[in-house]
Amino acid sequence: MTVAIVGGGLAGLHAARLLHDAGVPFRLIEARERLGGRILTADTAGRAAMDGFDLGPSWFWPGMHPAMAGVVDELGLEAFPQHDDGDVLVERSRTAPPQRYQGFRQEPRSMRLAGGTGALVRALAAGLPGDAVRLGVQVTRIALEERGVRLTLRGPGGGEEALPANQVILALPPRLIDATIAFAPAIEPSTRLTWRDTATWMAPHAKLFALYDRPFWRDAGLSGMAQSTVGPLAEIHDSTTASGAAALFGFVGIPAEGRAAIGTEALTRACLDQLARLFGPAAATPGATLLKDWSAEPLTATAEDRRGGAHPLPRQGPWVTGAWRDRLCLAGSETSAVAPGYLAGALDAAERAVAQTLGRMAEVQPG
Repeated sequence: MTVAIVGGGLAGLHAARLLHDAGVPFRLIEARERLGGRILTADTAGRAAMDGFDLGPSWFWPGMHPAMAGVVDELGLEAFPQHDDGDVLVERSRTAPPQRYQGFRQEPRSMRLAGGTGALVRALAAGLPGDAVRLGVQVTRIALEERGVRLTLRGPGGGEEALPANQVILALPPRLIDATIAFAPAIEPSTRLTWRDTATWMAPHAKLFALYDRPFWRDAGLSGMAQSTVGPLAEIHDSTTASGAAALFGFVGIPAEGRAAIGTEALTRACLDQLARLFGPAAATPGATLLKDWSAEPLTATAEDRRGGAHPLPRQGPWVTGAWRDRLCLAGSETSAVAPGYLAGALDAAERAVAQTLGRMAEVQPG
């Protein structure tokens, strides 16, 4: 009996690991040519790297999310605190200098992983059988059959193939599932509406990184943290890696449609101008910049996501109903009952989906 896992981000990888540990055959299907989904640790050119800068999520909080801390420890990964020593800047006007306030240690402390959050992806993937993972293949249709389900896979050349399975775990944002996968029979309208109404974590956002040869702002007693009502960056942090590669990063405060209208080059220039206003002339000439706009990622964001949305919240009630309730589970971070929209939420949702899947499979075992 085989389980198909759709989506090779943190939730999909954790689900695969749990199934593998339980001795259950699985096939993990990922549309991208890399694993990780919204987790992307990149080098100075923006390519996935063994060490670098987290263009997606970068923080976790062990006290708030002990399960996440447990997985990090179990995998033998090294965590370190987000740099917050030094003063904080607040920018309220383009014409007046930023205000400087005494810094404070945030509690609970935001933690990062040495090697970037991608280290978590690599560690999970390393424990899986290589022949069970397919990259660059998109699931376009899932059909319910008498003895299970049949997934239609589309490869990079447009060719299609079928994958039979007994159970399916969809480790994708609910809104993306609704927009990209056809179901036969159709998903009940009320369930589809729930999926569409669930905001996709990270999807509306963009992050700008400015990379330097050294964290010069620390010499001035600054933490690298800043808040701005002027923009284009609304919130800025020190993103220097555990290996010492210096960087500042900020969340772009302009909505997705506005970012697209401005264009990458002009937006990057405006961000660097702002960093110079805040941190001095040295900030205007980084060695490299990285701009990651998740709203432009079709394997992350839908048109609904590009219009923005609040952080996903826990919800009551099932994510799957009707004819599909005994064959299909959702496992995206957004479906977590305890930490939707966080790394810990992806782990929690995967564990719930695997438990449900194993329970169903046990019910149909002979004897």
